[in-house]
Amino acid sequence: MNRTTYLPLPIPAAALEELRVTDDSGRPVRPYTAREDGVPLACVGSPLRCCLRGIEPGERVALVSYAPLRRWAAVAGAEPGAYDESGPVFIHAGECEGPSAAAPGYPFARPGALRTVRRYDAGGRIVGGRLFEIPEGSPEDGTAGFDRVIGAAFAEPDVALVHVRAVEYGCFHFEVRRPASATP
Repeated sequence: MNRTTYLPLPIPAAALEELRVTDDSGRPVRPYTAREDGVPLACVGSPLRCCLRGIEPGERVALVSYAPLRRWAAVAGAEPGAYDESGPVFIHAGECEGPSAAAPGYPFARPGALRTVRRYDAGGRIVGGRLFEIPEGSPEDGTAGFDRVIGAAFAEPDVALVHVRAVEYGCFHFEVRRPASATP
């Protein structure tokens, strides 16, 4: 079984409720039906951050601006300052079931894809990051690669959370928070 050591987190339900009305850049949301030809905005298979899987044909989705660090900081009482950023993500236009417990491995782990793995401290400041290429081979190879790079991030005592983003478009993919058992 291809299980992860760390828990990839989707966009929280409360944030999704808000994002389905107005995105984090203040724009009203304009849902549409996903088509296989990718028109008007998304191709089938594009990542959904609400349930950590690809878009399927006929689903009602929206492309929204999302500021994950800003939203985390508001709950954590942190002030990320200039490290606050927003970027495009796809979400279901209406409620969804969230990630499937049966889905193994890390989401959006296409072999050979490039990711940035950004580390943030409890104050919301960036304390490092690295480029990560998802290993070629089996899904287990990709999971082991993510486990190593995220484990290396949490080996640093100042790291409170990790964001994984796509290099190509800068899209936020998922967040991992420091496991309770790894708290210094």
